[in-house]
Amino acid sequence: MKKSLNQKLIDLVEYYNLTNINILLSENGIKRSHDSNSPRSGSTKLQKLQKLKNNIKNIKNCELKKSATNMVFADGNINSKIMIIGEGPGAQEDKEGIPFVGRAGKLLDKMLDAIQLNRSKVYISNVVNYRPPQNRKPSETEIARYLPFLKNHIEIINPKILLLLGSTALNALIGNEIVISKARGKWIQKEIGGAKLWIIASFHPAFLMRQPEQKKLAWIDLKMIREKSKTLKI
Repeated sequence: MKKSLNQKLIDLVEYYNLTNINILLSENGIKRSHDSNSPRSGSTKLQKLQKLKNNIKNIKNCELKKSATNMVFADGNINSKIMIIGEGPGAQEDKEGIPFVGRAGKLLDKMLDAIQLNRSKVYISNVVNYRPPQNRKPSETEIARYLPFLKNHIEIINPKILLLLGSTALNALIGNEIVISKARGKWIQKEIGGAKLWIIASFHPAFLMRQPEQKKLAWIDLKMIREKSKTLKI
């Protein structure tokens, strides 16, 4: 009986750690072998994420790395079926090594809370993993350099819903043929590697802070995500 109770406590601790990507993927993080569904699948996903992180660290000839303080890899629950992709780290993200922790990140947290989501229920990353100087938009060359890593990241997480925040994420993964104002609020089915996704684009929180009148459209997009989550039984 005592052994059974101890095992339950171990499982609970390991499940909690699986929802905290920053602990698991930090340099001194505790690596666990259990997934909430399968010990082997959880370990494999963590190993793949760690390998991806190491591969990004080893990128050569990248000016972004030279000027950045930290790599900004991801945040959230690695087992989530909702993945969010932004543009790139800002000053606060670069300082802390976590995506969406500045002013735009606080707005994103409020947006997620409006549809009963939070960082323990979603997974967040960016198109590029190092801060562009002066918070400029990543160049086409930089986006192209990081795109294979981003696609691999998506394939590892294997979400059912992919939310693209802003034109950089939209153009990187869908193409340059359509602007964010026309693309937002529309579902697109797409395969990225082995991942079969429902993709929706919406305005980046930083844009919404500059253009608050567009929040009403972002709210429509959020409600669409909420309804799609119910349909997909996420």
